[in-house]
Amino acid sequence: TVVERRLLRETGKCRQDFNREEFLLEVWKWKNEKGEEIYHQLRRLGASLDWSRACFTMDPGFSRAVTEAFVTLCDSDLIYRSENLVNWSCALQSAISDIEVETKDVSGPTMMSVPGYENKVEFGNMFTFAYTVEGCDSEVPVSTTRPETMLGDVAVAVHPDDPRYQAFHGQWCRHPFTNRLIPIITDTIVDMELGTGAVKVTPAHDFIDFHLSQRHSLLRPSVIRGDGTMEPLCGQWLEGVKRFDARQLVVNALAEKKLFRGKKNHTMTLPICSRSGDIIEPLLKKQWFVRCDTMALKAIQAVEDGQLEIIPSHYTKTWANWLSSISDWCISRQLWWGHQIPAYQVELPSSTTKEEELWVWGKSEKEARQRAAVKYGLNPDDISLRQGDPPLTFLLSYQF
Repeated sequence: TVVERRLLRETGKCRQDFNREEFLLEVWKWKNEKGEEIYHQLRRLGASLDWSRACFTMDPGFSRAVTEAFVTLCDSDLIYRSENLVNWSCALQSAISDIEVETKDVSGPTMMSVPGYENKVEFGNMFTFAYTVEGCDSEVPVSTTRPETMLGDVAVAVHPDDPRYQAFHGQWCRHPFTNRLIPIITDTIVDMELGTGAVKVTPAHDFIDFHLSQRHSLLRPSVIRGDGTMEPLCGQWLEGVKRFDARQLVVNALAEKKLFRGKKNHTMTLPICSRSGDIIEPLLKKQWFVRCDTMALKAIQAVEDGQLEIIPSHYTKTWANWLSSISDWCISRQLWWGHQIPAYQVELPSSTTKEEELWVWGKSEKEARQRAAVKYGLNPDDISLRQGDPPLTFLLSYQF
């Protein structure tokens, strides 16, 4: 991140203006210039250290350790690849982990600086618009803080006990821009007291909506790209527009169709990328994850059995609550600086159409090729391998 900022300041170029090899040369150059600084500081502090044992994250020994850990966890079925909703930084164009997400509370309209925008962006508003019910003159008003995502709506959800909407259970609404019919579904997760009591369901851009889509077998169309601009799916009027600029365009278009029902101040918590200061965008991406459920249960049991003692003891409940609701850990990043994931996508010689992704892993490409040959019963030389998305920095930095 530091190198990217320097390059932008000095050359006007961002990371994507370089290929990976060129960019890594710039990072190594910066490391060689600045990397010794912390050692000088430690010496001035009088630290008595064995300087011959100084190590750097990208040293070959560390890289081998990360590769070994990844392969071992994959072989133990503790690492898997899946399409899931992740915390995404549009500024970094990468997934980030939960611990890299900071929060900022806003109590109403608040102007904030967002990377990539010349002017500040306003947050702290709740927008309400209406979906017309197909086949009658009725409407269902929904409230949202992110109207730009409504192009990806696949349903409207209401609480089954909400008397305002019981007549609409199982009916359909017409999407004003895509002309799709979207169902009105019922689910107890909907808060009858919040907003209008009816919510838009956008599974590819909201964690709660993603779980709703799993329970109700809903589609998950993405409408925001990794760089924070709107997808072609949104139509020519929005394609390529930055997400927060699209917000006002959508509101204006809803007003033109006489479907906009107003805006009011709203207290909310914004997720912010600790590395870039960007507003986190939940996006549906294929990533690598660590299974955490079994490990979490063992950690909870260790406290209950007395093998592990939490001090002060009142944090025991916090420990149990956090681990009992923990989700699987996204460990892949779309950054160029870091340990390359030792996994390879397999292309079989008989493949003529796009099939389900096939992956193997190994401590080297040769080992991965041998694994693929055994797995698919082929000659190793007949298999094409392509290494996947880099890198795997968090395995080393936080786990091993």
